[in-house]
Amino acid sequence: MQVKTDKYYSPAEYLELETAAEYRSEYINGEIIPMSGGSANHNQISLNLSSALNFALRGQPYRVFINDMRLWILNYRLYTYPDIMVVGSPLEFVENRRDTITNPIIIAEVLSNSTEKYDRGEKFKRYRTIPSFKEYLLISQNAIQVEVFTKNDENKWLLSEYEGADSILRLNELQFQISLSEIYDKVELNLNDEKDYDS
Repeated sequence: MQVKTDKYYSPAEYLELETAAEYRSEYINGEIIPMSGGSANHNQISLNLSSALNFALRGQPYRVFINDMRLWILNYRLYTYPDIMVVGSPLEFVENRRDTITNPIIIAEVLSNSTEKYDRGEKFKRYRTIPSFKEYLLISQNAIQVEVFTKNDENKWLLSEYEGADSILRLNELQFQISLSEIYDKVELNLNDEKDYDS
């Protein structure tokens, strides 16, 4: 990810540009940073997990969003697009917007070579300032491996690791479980040399 320009943009200027933009960009405290597209593995994993969540949560007061729903993090003046978000009802939108929310419960990011350090570090630090945020999934796209960070009653984040197709991932915040074989269905794990395009 590279900064588009050294110019400072206000949040309003960013939103105006983003509405007309052909490609998505993050906004970080005045800087606009282009986000590149995802690989086949990245998209397949996101689709598999979001579809399973959406089906499991039918009739319940939760919404599942993938890729294009924007998130605003006030403390860091950050607009970003998580790979997957689960949001409780009612949805809390940025004032005068219907395309930007503020209250995710669960966020999942599919890791790539270019973003893994950011997703594990600075981005997770920023996500943790969201009061509603309770669980964070980091999903490898080159191995059957998922890490889940869960916020406990003492506001500490606990790590659970899942590896192998037979492992069953469970989310504390929802009555939801899924095998890793379902998350990685149709994912070609032998494409480690595939050029990394993920955002």
